[in-house]
Amino acid sequence: MDKWTATDMPPQRGRSAVITGTGGLGYEDALALARSGADVIIAGRNPQKGVDAVAGIREAVPAAKVRFEQLDLASLKSVENFATRLNGQLDGLDLLVNNAGVMVPPERQETADGFELQFGTNYLGHFALTAHLLPLLRGGKDARVVTLSSIAARQGKLDFDDLQSRKTYIPMQAYSQSKLACLMFAFELQRKSMAEGWGVTSLAAHPGVSRTELLHNAPGRGSLMSAARSFMWFMFQPAAQGALPTLYAATSPAAVPGAYYGPHALGEIRGYPTLSKVPKQATDEVVARRLWQVSEQLAGIGLSAEA
Repeated sequence: MDKWTATDMPPQRGRSAVITGTGGLGYEDALALARSGADVIIAGRNPQKGVDAVAGIREAVPAAKVRFEQLDLASLKSVENFATRLNGQLDGLDLLVNNAGVMVPPERQETADGFELQFGTNYLGHFALTAHLLPLLRGGKDARVVTLSSIAARQGKLDFDDLQSRKTYIPMQAYSQSKLACLMFAFELQRKSMAEGWGVTSLAAHPGVSRTELLHNAPGRGSLMSAARSFMWFMFQPAAQGALPTLYAATSPAAVPGAYYGPHALGEIRGYPTLSKVPKQATDEVVARRLWQVSEQLAGIGLSAEA
């Protein structure tokens, strides 16, 4: 794994991939996978950004097999509609990258279904997406699901009495909770797959601290976080570098099922892919099972039932 880069990816020709998110890390994931020959579907909320992402990839890789499909992770109906379209188009799916997210909006916001925006988008939308696409993943070849967490998960805590932050909304606390949930979901999905014979490998990854528009878009350009992103840019690694742990988890034959990957240097802030230190709270299997059950109830879909 020493200084692994996208050039070390094995050929992906003949493999199909869905990546959520049209910019930043998602764009870099899609570009690298398309360059290696995969059939890539970029899924995002904004059609214009999707068109631009596809155009950018085709400009860099003229022979790229890439297209855009609309998906709003903040709407369970949109997630269901997206999955219905794909189930009608594909016989199988080899890779799902649960990447898209929103970060620290200063005021509490809700999804179309009434969930706190970060929990509903970053975690629950991807939980539902994975559930709806599980039949396709089970029909894929050596299928993998890579779910994006964050170094913020280290400070995360699941508050089952207030998962939607209705009693108290602290932006970073809610974000950390959503990313801890993503990490625990990735681990529990691997355990479920092994126990129930789904044949789907689940892994988690985080990008360290990367130069994407996430810190501009969510808290707003007048925020302290946005200012740090603009004026302390040298602290943030390029998005293409931040995408490497995800790409390693998604494609490397050496990637370990159920593992968590992140950058190797400066407390996992930047660098090349390596095994990431798992926060202690993410290893609690009892809590993970409870989160799974609650998520099935909230999303109105069970992964087992869809298998």
